[in-house]
Amino acid sequence: MYEDKSPSEASRVKAEAGRASAEDHRKDADHERDSAEEHRTLAETARKEAEGFRVLAEEARELREQFREGVELVRQEREQLRREAEEARYAAEEARRATVASVAATAEALRVNLSQMQFLEDARSTLRQLKTMNPDDVQ
Repeated sequence: MYEDKSPSEASRVKAEAGRASAEDHRKDADHERDSAEEHRTLAETARKEAEGFRVLAEEARELREQFREGVELVRQEREQLRREAEEARYAAEEARRATVASVAATAEALRVNLSQMQFLEDARSTLRQLKTMNPDDVQ
């Protein structure tokens, strides 16, 4: 077999080979571009997820701060209640002491009154005895 390749035929074959090579390069470039686009899409998705996590973390931080403030308010209220309870305990102790003193004073007053009543009763009894005696009995 004899192949007669003219310069135009050789150029055509060479051009066809160049086109085939260019098509291969185009396919490779398309594949790389598609791969790069997938990576870009994945990166964008990851960026959006990271932004979502950042927003959630910020919300969690704000909630934690609100919770901390609430806990601090409860602590301060509890401390205030403790101080007020201590003051009430002190006032109750003072009232108890005053009550004990009052009861003691009342008991003392009752004792004195009873002594006076007994003295007066004894005096009446003596007077009655003296009145019932005859004047002749007096020496």
